[in-house]
Amino acid sequence: MRILHTMLRVGDLKRSIDFYTHLMGMKLLRETDRPEQKYSLAFVGYDDESKGAVIELTYNYGVDRYEMGGAFGHVAIEVDDAAATCDRVRGGGGTVTREAGPVKGGTTVIAFVQDPDGYKIELIERRRG
Repeated sequence: MRILHTMLRVGDLKRSIDFYTHLMGMKLLRETDRPEQKYSLAFVGYDDESKGAVIELTYNYGVDRYEMGGAFGHVAIEVDDAAATCDRVRGGGGTVTREAGPVKGGTTVIAFVQDPDGYKIELIERRRG
C-alpha cells in the first residue's frame, strides 16, 4: 500500500496551479474538466504519480472559498533550503506564516507557508551530512 494523493478544494484552479508549480516547484501532471458534473481537477507533484504521492486540486464550479475547519493540519514538503523556499514564496506574492528555524525543542529546520486558499504547508529542510 502507498499514499496516492491528498485532495484540496480550491477557489481558483489557475491561481492554485500557479502557486504549486511556480512557487513550490511542482510539476502540473494532469488536468481534468468535468463540465456536466461541474468540477475540474489538477494533479501536481514533484514526480510522476507512479513514483510518489501528489496533490489533487479540486475546483467545484461557482465555489470560490472554503472554510478551513479545525481538523486539517498541513501538508509537509521536504526542501533543500527552507529559508530560500520562504524567500521564493514571499517573492512570488505568497504568505510565509513561520520563518525558517529550528523546530521547538529540536534541531530540524522548518518553516510554514500558506497557499492561496489558506492551506498550511510545512517546509522541512533536508538534513545535510
